[in-house]
Amino acid sequence: MNILVCVKQVPGSSNVEVDPVTGVLKRDGVQSKMNPYDLYGIEMALELTEKYGGKVESITMGPPQSKSVIVETICMGASGGTVLSDRRFAGADVLATAYTISQGIRKAGEFDIIICGKQTTDGDTAQVGAEVAEYLGIPNVSNVLSIEEIADNSVKLTASLDDKIVNMKVNLPCLISVDGDINSPRLPSYKVKQTVTDDMVKFISLDDFEDQNPDNYGLSGSATQVERIFPPDKNTQKHSIEGDAKNQADELYNLICAQKLI
Repeated sequence: MNILVCVKQVPGSSNVEVDPVTGVLKRDGVQSKMNPYDLYGIEMALELTEKYGGKVESITMGPPQSKSVIVETICMGASGGTVLSDRRFAGADVLATAYTISQGIRKAGEFDIIICGKQTTDGDTAQVGAEVAEYLGIPNVSNVLSIEEIADNSVKLTASLDDKIVNMKVNLPCLISVDGDINSPRLPSYKVKQTVTDDMVKFISLDDFEDQNPDNYGLSGSATQVERIFPPDKNTQKHSIEGDAKNQADELYNLICAQKLI
């Protein structure tokens, strides 16, 4: 069984600047880490191959330094990974990102299961996984809580639908997105890191894709455009109320009424 896990390098801090022209995050020079939800996806993939056999690979889209998250997946147990890196991919919205990743997956090989984290901590859209599945033409299940069995070219799993838990049987190949309650990710191995070689991480650019039309990627291929991003205004105004409990309650009530909150 071949399993591919989609991972992403995200800012390690909330103190990230925004490009005033393009409206996208300035990632250069910002301390980064693997998207936390993707760690659960890696762990699930490794547990499945330990039970059913096969191998785990990973894929990411980003600048060359995104290689570090692929190396991290290898240190956890993956056999290798792919970095989709090209300046023409920059500024992509969720739709263009999903299309780019789908093209990269087609180039990376054939996989029985593709696993994504529920969402990323920098975008929080939770849309890319489902859109990748649509571009690949395979079934998609979100909020997967557990996988019970893989047999007869299908997978039996449990997923959350907000107000209910459902049991499903999905044909392979398929794409699933996992939440943070599914497992406890293992730690990367330092010993394995010492054995990682360059040929374990492949770099793919737009020139390697089947569809090489630059208008389908990055800002040009994005169906949505960011009009403006700005930090919220900080309100440091304070008002102290003194007196006994009744006076404080009365003054607080008057203040709330003055603000037209009630």
